[in-house]
Amino acid sequence: MVRISEAIKNDHQKLESYYNIIVNSEDEDEQTRFQNQFTWELARHAVAEELVVLPALEKLRPEGKAKTDDDRREHSALKEMLVVFQDLNCSDPRFVPTITTLMEALAQHMQDEEANDLVILEESLTSDDSEKLADSLNRTKIFVPSRSHSYDLDQPQYETAAGLLSAPLDHLQDLFRKWPEEESMLSAPIE
Repeated sequence: MVRISEAIKNDHQKLESYYNIIVNSEDEDEQTRFQNQFTWELARHAVAEELVVLPALEKLRPEGKAKTDDDRREHSALKEMLVVFQDLNCSDPRFVPTITTLMEALAQHMQDEEANDLVILEESLTSDDSEKLADSLNRTKIFVPSRSHSYDLDQPQYETAAGLLSAPLDHLQDLFRKWPEEESMLSAPIE
């Protein structure tokens, strides 16, 4: 079984890998496929984290709700950047600078999460509870939106609820998007 910290770090590694493929490729088809993969992974990860991990952290942190609200605002800002990136054509001159800016913000978030939040979780949870939380995170990713959406709502937690309403349409549209081939996914370096 996988612990929650391993599940989250695995998602982070995938995002870094897809980013590296996008910025290092000169093949527009490959960039488009991995743009879709990056968007799919980040959108699902962010919402699932908001639904599963943040409530657990809120109970365990000394600063509880205040810190969790900050995390939700940070997620909201990342999702807004993703909204811009996911709709860009890879031939657009803003394509690489946009994902680079997004990845810089995301890298800071991931580093903070791995150094702080995951440590709190693993120190506070039993192995069994950590594994259950990881299972819940992975199950939740099945049902959440696979694209980022701009809802212009006052409260970031309402964005999550609104996003759940978008999930069925996202999943339908995913059927018509270009995706990396299985072999490309297997050979994508995870650093």
